[in-house]
Amino acid sequence: MSVPTARLVDRFGRAITYLRVSVTDRCDFRCTYCMAEDMTFVPRKELLSLEEIDRLASAFIARGVRKLRLTGGEPLVRRNILWLIEALSRHLGDGLEELTLTTNGSQLYRYADALAGLGIKRINVSLDTLDAAKFRVLTRWGDFSQVMRGIDAAARAGLKIKINTVALRDMNEDEIEDLLRWTHGRGFDLTLIETMPLGEIEADRTDQYLPLSLVRARLSQHFTLGDIPDKTGGPARYVRVAETGGRLGFITPMSHNFCEACNRVRVTCTGTLYMCLGQDDAADLRTPMRASGSDAQLHTAIDEAIARKPKGHDFIIDRDSAPALSRHMSATGG
Repeated sequence: MSVPTARLVDRFGRAITYLRVSVTDRCDFRCTYCMAEDMTFVPRKELLSLEEIDRLASAFIARGVRKLRLTGGEPLVRRNILWLIEALSRHLGDGLEELTLTTNGSQLYRYADALAGLGIKRINVSLDTLDAAKFRVLTRWGDFSQVMRGIDAAARAGLKIKINTVALRDMNEDEIEDLLRWTHGRGFDLTLIETMPLGEIEADRTDQYLPLSLVRARLSQHFTLGDIPDKTGGPARYVRVAETGGRLGFITPMSHNFCEACNRVRVTCTGTLYMCLGQDDAADLRTPMRASGSDAQLHTAIDEAIARKPKGHDFIIDRDSAPALSRHMSATGG
């Protein structure tokens, strides 16, 4: 049986060109808005092997995926991760336009040069504060100086860096101007993200939630923000900051739904395909992949899943409501 080559298009006419693959649900941080401190992780025997991740991602690339992002947990804590990156890099220029990853920065000092040498041009680094003490509180286990060392190494290696910052009420809302000046001063992009109701955590997300409409209004008192049409494949809407010349993105799943142009799907480290970050419907890709050396069953499962991709998510943050979804962000991949 021949393997399908038709492009992946959902029932709303949206082409699926962006795949995010979680290579592990483990992380060396325990960020307060993302994880509980005492996490239960997937048994290692249930994880896709690196060879299986390569096979699965390659199937999506054959069907029109042009951007592939590796996520976690923290992707750089997965053993032999460079083998996977090297394997996937063979698709660059042959269907795949970009191979990238999102990281907390803790391991960049070890891997930055190797990542650049394997064809990665751009990375996202999650960083919510420039205050070392506050960083320890937010991440519970994180070492701020080690992350800074990693960011410096990535910059020296020539990687283009975007800083992702989750806006948190009463935690870092007073730092956002400083983060903007610091990132743009170093030639980095900055993207602000609203916290999302994924998984049970110790904190109350109604206390954490900070609408970016309010953040933008505050920034506009000090900066000139001009809307620009730039797209990087994800959900961010961008502005150019006249005073710094830098680019600032806003990801607003709560205050301004961005689903109408969704071009992405996510695969977990166990081979579960989520067609929408904010919905529970999912498809098992591990079973059909392991059932045969041919990819025919895998492609059938992918096609059936994409046909069910919903129009959008149903996120809501309410003090009296449980999280919209029980799974943590680290299980799905950032």
